[in-house]
Amino acid sequence: MRWLLDSVILIDHFNGIDSATRFIDEERTDIALSPVTRAEVLTGFTDDHRPLAAELLDQFPTLAIAAAEGDLAARLRRTEGWRLPDALQAAVARHNMLDLVTRNTKDFPPERYDFVTVPYVLESGGDARRPGRR
Repeated sequence: MRWLLDSVILIDHFNGIDSATRFIDEERTDIALSPVTRAEVLTGFTDDHRPLAAELLDQFPTLAIAAAEGDLAARLRRTEGWRLPDALQAAVARHNMLDLVTRNTKDFPPERYDFVTVPYVLESGGDARRPGRR
């Protein structure tokens, strides 16, 4: 495993953003999820569509949140000022030595955090592009 997928990447996939789907397809064998990602993604689905979303999520290992991750998340909340879900995501990524894959550059600017990977950015209109390219 190499990547911990943040919910925004999966939400982009379900919303038809090709760059998200491409990243997931290309990196499929190196992706893990956290319980936070599962909860955030599944919250957005109706009862009729939730099983289809869960089917995709079940293709990836879901890493546990135990005492070590909880303690690290508490420390990150104090030092970084993150909300609990973001602190838990970062703690799971750090504890498991994975990069957190996200588009949330407001809370996770990659120039500040070396464990953050932003695989694409959305331009106005919802089109995606690779960072640093036009």
